[in-house]
Amino acid sequence: MIKTFKVLSLLLDYPTKDLCAAVPDFRRVLDDEALLPAQARRGVEGILADLESLDIYELQERYVLLFDRTKSQSLHLFEHVHGEGRDRGQAMVDLLGLYDETGLELTTKQLPDFLPAFLEFLALLPLAEAVEHLGRPAHIYEALSKRLQEKCAPYADLLAALETLSGVTPEAATVQALLNEPEDDPNDLEAIDAVWEEAAVVFGPAAAPDQDAGCPVAEDMLARMAVPESAKAPEGR
Repeated sequence: MIKTFKVLSLLLDYPTKDLCAAVPDFRRVLDDEALLPAQARRGVEGILADLESLDIYELQERYVLLFDRTKSQSLHLFEHVHGEGRDRGQAMVDLLGLYDETGLELTTKQLPDFLPAFLEFLALLPLAEAVEHLGRPAHIYEALSKRLQEKCAPYADLLAALETLSGVTPEAATVQALLNEPEDDPNDLEAIDAVWEEAAVVFGPAAAPDQDAGCPVAEDMLARMAVPESAKAPEGR
């Protein structure tokens, strides 16, 4: 397992007391594997320091306001590609298939396009393949990082570290297209309720998109995320 990817996955998940207590272990892993360049490693230190020093309820409230109440800052990758469209459902199924081949089992509360889940998947791959796949949604990392920078949130440096680790520089026009999407107000509960009343993501055959529909960015991302033979679980696993 590539432990750095696992640590980054945990740091992007909902803060808990156990997560805060594990900060010394996280530092040890990041420093021992040394996959992050020095500047990116310093950026990740910001969120580590917060987990050590801030009250758990403050950490949890901040996380919810940043990621759970805003679709524009959602950590669900396909949200930034094609929202709640039917093609997202089929993309979820395809992504689950990749996870299954590596032996990754999600909890019932996780959607496969949740960024921490995606990073868990990458942690199970050989390093070269993991880094290659990490770069597919690099435009999303950069857009999220820029949005979070405006709010002085330390998670901005964590998203920037993912882009740095991938070695990919996304096209400026692609990033700008994401940034042009309207931002949600996490304190406007009425608007939040209205947005989340949209159609739910559908899995299975019913989720198959129309032949003339689809999103090139999502299709390209999925088409190039095939699990290499060396990463597949042994037969009978």
